[in-house]
Amino acid sequence: MADLFDTCLAFTLAQEGGYVDDPADPGGATNMGITLATLRHWDHSPTLGPADVQDMPRQIAAAIYRTLYWNALRGDALPAGVDLSTFDFGVNAGTRRGAELLQQVLGLPPDQVDGSVGPETLRAALAANASEVIGALARHQAAYYRGLPEFDRFGRGWLDRTERRRQAALAMLQGDGGTIDV
Repeated sequence: MADLFDTCLAFTLAQEGGYVDDPADPGGATNMGITLATLRHWDHSPTLGPADVQDMPRQIAAAIYRTLYWNALRGDALPAGVDLSTFDFGVNAGTRRGAELLQQVLGLPPDQVDGSVGPETLRAALAANASEVIGALARHQAAYYRGLPEFDRFGRGWLDRTERRRQAALAMLQGDGGTIDV
């Protein structure tokens, strides 16, 4: 499969925006979607603070996204569009949850829904109708968001992002795979 990381990253960065530190958001200080906890993990430095998140360069965010999210979800081996749907949701809800929803949508048996994209998940993803997988992922993702306690505050944004993600992922199936509208 083509490595569409840069295309998917552009979509995610457009959704995440810049620096925020909303007290109602359990992620706390966040820049380009990277939380303080994630940056501390990446840098192996528990002393980093909100200013370090705010000053984080885009190159560091891209490296974090490629290593901790894209590679963890095997984005390079997923079909176009399915990669975006899985990656962007994994950024927003965690890679384990992103992989689990993908595995559920693909119809893997419960004992294979382990939150890790391995050979069985990849075989199922490559054999499936990508358009149907993208649609089912969007429905499962929206249901996940609706079940979160912060839904009343952030739900409209999450659902809007899910729809933009679905549309962009479907556009990746139709287009050149190099650019998507964000």
